[in-house]
Amino acid sequence: MQRFLFPRWCNPFLLVLGAALAGGGLFAVVVGGLITDPVTLNIGYQPEQPVPFSHAIHAGQLKLDCRYCHNTVFDAAHAAVPPTATCINCHSPKNEQGVTALAAVQADSVNLKPIHESWRTGKSMQWKRVHNLPEFVYFNHSAHVNSGVSCVSCHGRIDQMETVYQHEELSMAWCIGCHENPNEHLRPIEFVTKLDWEPPADWDQEAFAEKVRAEKHIQPQRNCAVCHR
Repeated sequence: MQRFLFPRWCNPFLLVLGAALAGGGLFAVVVGGLITDPVTLNIGYQPEQPVPFSHAIHAGQLKLDCRYCHNTVFDAAHAAVPPTATCINCHSPKNEQGVTALAAVQADSVNLKPIHESWRTGKSMQWKRVHNLPEFVYFNHSAHVNSGVSCVSCHGRIDQMETVYQHEELSMAWCIGCHENPNEHLRPIEFVTKLDWEPPADWDQEAFAEKVRAEKHIQPQRNCAVCHR
């Protein structure tokens, strides 16, 4: 049987094809790395909410404790998103006679119309999650705050944000870094939700952290099963 030989013009074509494949692979690696890098993808993420709720006013100026709205943070894995009823406690709408059932803070505000409509219809507000971990990642809020890890460590100074945005990258490497060196993130539990807390001048952070870790048996794990369950 006679052997088949490709024509000579195929030789440069193969070189071009090889270069294209190599270049395409490099392009895919670079672009894929950039668009999936937590710093590129998540930090600064700031979705527009259905109501322009200002944390700078509520948590900052008014000193509203985080637990008033996120009331499960010390008891459950997830920090609850406040229902409409929580907002209505302060921002009750007026009835046909112009009377409010509860507190009447900014009762006539145009910005609060979606809240009042949600209250009237019973349909939940469609708040947009800002800090959203992948489904295969397990994170327990209560385990962290009850150990003395402040909201600030993961969410930044929420009390200074007009519109909340993602302050940290929340990547696996970032979490492992904290588990390897948790001491700097620990504070007295009574100050966990006090976002502007500053330790006294004579504060010894390392001594405090070691004492708390011994008392509460805080030994952050770094094996896969801790977060990937």
